[in-house]
Amino acid sequence: MFSKFLLLGIPIQIKNTMKYHQIDRQLFIKNRAKFTAQMKPNSVAIFNSNDIYPVSADSTLPFAQHRDIFYLSGVDQEESILLLFPDAPYENQREMLFLKETSEHIAIWEGEKLTKDRAFEVSGIKTVHWLQDFEKVLFELMTYSDTIYINTNEHYRATVETETREARFVKWWKEKYPAHQVAKSNPILQRIRSVKETEELDLIQNACDITEKGFRRLLPFVKPNVMEYEIEAELIHEFIRNRSKGFAYTPIIASGNNANVLHYIENNQQCKAGDLILLDVAAEYANYSSDLTRTIPVSGRYNERQKAVYNAVLRVKNEATKMLTPGTLWKQYHFEVGKLMTSELLGLGLIDKADVQNENPDWPAYKKYFMHGTSHHMGLDTHDYGKLTEPMQANMVFTVEPGIYIPAEGFGIRLEDNVVVQETGEPFNLMRNIPIEIEEIETLMNS
Repeated sequence: MFSKFLLLGIPIQIKNTMKYHQIDRQLFIKNRAKFTAQMKPNSVAIFNSNDIYPVSADSTLPFAQHRDIFYLSGVDQEESILLLFPDAPYENQREMLFLKETSEHIAIWEGEKLTKDRAFEVSGIKTVHWLQDFEKVLFELMTYSDTIYINTNEHYRATVETETREARFVKWWKEKYPAHQVAKSNPILQRIRSVKETEELDLIQNACDITEKGFRRLLPFVKPNVMEYEIEAELIHEFIRNRSKGFAYTPIIASGNNANVLHYIENNQQCKAGDLILLDVAAEYANYSSDLTRTIPVSGRYNERQKAVYNAVLRVKNEATKMLTPGTLWKQYHFEVGKLMTSELLGLGLIDKADVQNENPDWPAYKKYFMHGTSHHMGLDTHDYGKLTEPMQANMVFTVEPGIYIPAEGFGIRLEDNVVVQETGEPFNLMRNIPIEIEEIETLMNS
């Protein structure tokens, strides 16, 4: 079903405006059902789109949808609001979308926006209003309800300095309806978003597959004296031509000693013969992330010391992966990975038994060379929602990314895959087809 505008007297059809293929709306219907099942009686939940953020003059950053409203509706458009009221007295009030009203003028100047029919196709929500009716409709619903769920950012890595559209709404609502009780959406979302539906796993797999295409493109391309930004350009080309919007996060292309800066993003140096390049680069697809790290030799061959460190990191990654099973606690998991890394660092001569015996329990000896965590949740966000204090469950997606960083030797090595926790046995590796063994990487770089 398509809606039509008459532009300059020519009828045009309004279709999917995103690069990615349309997602089956059943996913969003299921997601809303999971959320509303945990709401308090007689309560309303509201979710807002992100702002379009200004740069200067009339320049803006590209729009990126708030992951929560996308997770619950599939709507990938600015100035949108989702309202859920499962106990509403009338069926047409239980799920509502409020969208920016489209028009011939908007279609010409900004491009296609969701019509009401198209919004139903995307979300499965039948009741769609234009945004200008939001306050009027909300007033009526507030007379029926006791509690409102507000959506605040409570991610353990969050540092928010900008007042978001969501935050402005919360301030406005509290002033307008002070007698209502307040509840939090985030604890519900932390749990339900962390366990992926099959459709979500397919989308993440697609993001990983696009990442694979980018990485395979790089291997024969990389040669001594190539610039880090040239590598970045090869990747973005491959990602976009495969329906990705681009990188899932700011890419790290760190040659030589740059690899020892954990979040090196300048990507402006020349790659020298004999050095390694740490590549923490991955594509998104349909707002779902992938998260890959590989470390490759500029000259196409690893030297013996590089091989020794590389294989040590790979052994830790492989053993750490096996630990990602239902019931595992994140904190204990990292403690066990620390033991693995300690053993490897002893074998490499980077630490000795005295270092281990005298170590500070709060900062063990291995942390001198491996100072970050091994795994985090991944999904709609690269560092996705998930309660770190609760046991792992099947269908959670985690990264596995140990590393060894040796500034004194001028290189660092990190390896990373994305895996899905299974009901039993080892997790399923979504990046199983991306080359990681030394021999395969060398072969592809020299073919």
